[in-house]
Amino acid sequence: MLARAHSFAIEGVEARRVCVELDIRSGLPAFHIVGLPGTGVREARERVRAAVLNSEFAFPRQRVTANLAPAHLEKTGPGFDLALACAVLGASGQVSTSRLERIALFAELSLGGELRPCRGVLAAAQAAERAGFRGLVVARANAAEAGEVGGLPIAGLANLGEVAELLDGRRTARASRGSGFVAAGASGGGPDLADVRGQAAAIGALRIAAAGGHHLLLNGPPGVGKTMLARRLPSILPPLRRSEALEVTKIHNAAGEHAGVGLVRERPFRAPHHTISAVGLVGGGPLAMPGEAVLAHQGVLFLDELSEFSKAALEALRQPLEGGEIVIVRRARTAVYPTRFMLVAAMNPCPCGHLGGGQLPCRCTEPDLDRHRRKLSGPLMDRIELVVRVLRPTTAELSGPAGTSSAAIRGEVVEARARQTARLRGTRATCNGELDAPLLRRVCELDERAETVLRRAYERGALSVRGQARTLRVARTVADVAGSRRVLADHVETALGLHPEGAVALRSVEDPRRRRESA
Repeated sequence: MLARAHSFAIEGVEARRVCVELDIRSGLPAFHIVGLPGTGVREARERVRAAVLNSEFAFPRQRVTANLAPAHLEKTGPGFDLALACAVLGASGQVSTSRLERIALFAELSLGGELRPCRGVLAAAQAAERAGFRGLVVARANAAEAGEVGGLPIAGLANLGEVAELLDGRRTARASRGSGFVAAGASGGGPDLADVRGQAAAIGALRIAAAGGHHLLLNGPPGVGKTMLARRLPSILPPLRRSEALEVTKIHNAAGEHAGVGLVRERPFRAPHHTISAVGLVGGGPLAMPGEAVLAHQGVLFLDELSEFSKAALEALRQPLEGGEIVIVRRARTAVYPTRFMLVAAMNPCPCGHLGGGQLPCRCTEPDLDRHRRKLSGPLMDRIELVVRVLRPTTAELSGPAGTSSAAIRGEVVEARARQTARLRGTRATCNGELDAPLLRRVCELDERAETVLRRAYERGALSVRGQARTLRVARTVADVAGSRRVLADHVETALGLHPEGAVALRSVEDPRRRRESA
């Protein structure tokens, strides 16, 4: 007898529908699974057999063959256990097969028949809704998370016996609902920027970076507060929208890092050690798993001691920084991951850390400095929009009053992001940091003086083409923070001053107005 059940294979952060076809025929007792099963799926034979028997059902003493279609898609993980067990029960006539065709099943089985949670349940719930299933059965621990997908009844059950009762119509499952999404509070999370003394320029750069979603590099001697500043950036970021929270939760759940109830409510903050490999940073491995850059999607990727990271790992970031996604190909598996994160990096100006610091003399030789500079390629640095020199605070600054709180700065950031959301409605971009060249010129309305400053900086060769676009994006954010509809000359000059290339360009610009004022 033939029975069909339906489950899902997790591929990257998406779920692919899989039909479990199970046939029982006369012959020597055996249980075969075909259709490109991985090791974990092949081991399901023993789990399913024990779960069926320990749930007081009979396991057929015949030849059992299960096919996981489509056969070209590699199947990994324990999420097929429940579908296999229900197909066995359906093919052997122990449960009705009429409902088995209309609902999807996604759960691991214990040897005793209990349903255990699986990674990727949110992606499976979204795929089940798109496929038109009338419901999804998951482990009780996964029910609230799967219930965040509206419009699909989710049955969170405890064991195989309850699933059999549901299939026979003897149990009416109460559809699970999501926990309800409430964005993080107005004060944000983590430590507060009010703890920082001095560093007004760096805090101003943090404000602009958070307001526009720009990448930031903090450069300065050791012990001046670079890491302290970076770790307070999440406290001024705008709260996650529901659509963003769904993306973040799906990624972390697929990676096995989110076991909580409901959606992730805080923006991710990932801070990998500098010994991380390129695969660990962007993703890969036999199963094309997401890396730190993917897990930082919609949040912050903080790279402390940037120059200590391997060159291969840093160069692997170029595509994610530029395109907002990364494509990982491993054997017959291709995974596309979103990488819309803010890169925040901290580094010393030289190996000893005291070059240009003004306090202690630099002990580095010229070859040391050359090796230090070669660690960071020009194309990578060109993708970082804000580069700020962080200096040692004075005694007066250290003993002075507390600075502006994160809550106050976050209010400005939220207002600036609201202006960007209204302006970019109907486009793929969500903030100024994501503007491509065509969209950039459309939304950046410069006044005459701003056009002159930018044109002269470019004509004198101090700005590259990418540098000009970078300056425009940052200038648009500076204008948004100031509440200006148009980008003014002061906004362009501020943007130029927030990057070494732009600072050189700014010094090279001859401003007739300034010459007249100085005269």
